[in-house]
This record gives sequence, structure tokens and C-alpha cells, in this order.
Amino acid sequence: MAFVNLKKKEVQVKIVYYGPGRGGKTTNLENIYSRFQRRIKTKMVAIKTHGDRTLFFDFLPFELGKIRGYDVRIQLYTVPGQVKYNATRRLVLRGVDGVVFVADSMAVRREKNILSLKNLQENLFTYKRSIFKIPLVLQYNKRDLAKEGIPVLPIAVLENDLNAQLKAPSFESSALKGVAVVQTMKKIILLTMTFLEKELK
Repeated sequence: MAFVNLKKKEVQVKIVYYGPGRGGKTTNLENIYSRFQRRIKTKMVAIKTHGDRTLFFDFLPFELGKIRGYDVRIQLYTVPGQVKYNATRRLVLRGVDGVVFVADSMAVRREKNILSLKNLQENLFTYKRSIFKIPLVLQYNKRDLAKEGIPVLPIAVLENDLNAQLKAPSFESSALKGVAVVQTMKKIILLTMTFLEKELK
């Protein structure tokens, strides 16, 4: 649940980018950080784990309004994608308000996407949260690789594998080229703020 800072009249909202290793979570955050640098008061913090890392920074998205008269401070996190860092992933999910699931469009990563989504569901459950009730956006990353002759999964397959039951908003993206990175972020912020507005009543 979002942390309400009464002194600063601020609601701190935690959004976590989740997904398989090397799927584009870090690239998403790096892209957002470089685009919105003027508004970001903190440095991007990288917590390194062997061969992987967790990123974090926060900022104030002024144009997205307030929650019950309070300013909104968005905290963006990534989780390490590799299976061996599951304890870290679970820790990062503590107190999460919204999730972006970054799927890897490469055909060879199909099973890793499915396993990672299942892992998200299990880790949310440890905090008594349901993947069906939490604000969630899916991002199908690396769509640009098709032009380079790398086999990518058709959107219909990704939707069927990952979104048939969830029915979450989804975006086709290339985090590397900045395609649909901001749209994904704005959508999850909007969904999360709407959800919190109801919760805080």
C-alpha cells in the first residue's frame, strides 16, 4: 500500500518493473531516467548482485495530478531477472502498488516469459496480493528485432501466453529505441493512481 507522508502532503507510489532476465527492464528505467532527468531529484541507484542488478529512482510526475489533494511521488524499481535472485525479487515487491511486466519478444525466450509471470504471481501471493487485482501493464519488448531477422513471437502468441486471463493493457515496445516506454509508464501510473484513489477512500 502506498506510503502517505502527512508532513510533505505526499503519497509515495511504488511501481516495479518485473520480467525475465535481459528482457529490457533496466533499459526501460534508463530511458525514463534520461528523458525526465530534470524532474528527478535523486540519482539512479543500482544495487548490484552478481551478474544482475536492481535499479531504483523516484520523481514527481506533476502533469498527472494529485491523489486526494496530495502530491504523488513515483518510485520506480526493477528486479533482477535471474531465477537465483528470487529472494531479492520478493523483497523489491514488498509494498508494491503497480507492476509493469516486461516480456521478451524473442521466440527463444517464450518459456522464460511464462515462468517469470508465474513467479510474479507467486511472489505477490507471499504478500497476500493477487496478480488479478493489482494495477498491471504488460510490455512486449524487443519488437524491433524482427527487422534484424531475429525470430520474434507474434503478438497473438504473447497475448495468449501471458494475457489471456489477466486482460491487462499491453504495449508493443522497443525499450532500446524508446518506443512505447513513456506510454507504458504513464499507463501504469494512471492505473495505480486510480486504484489508490479508491483505496484511500
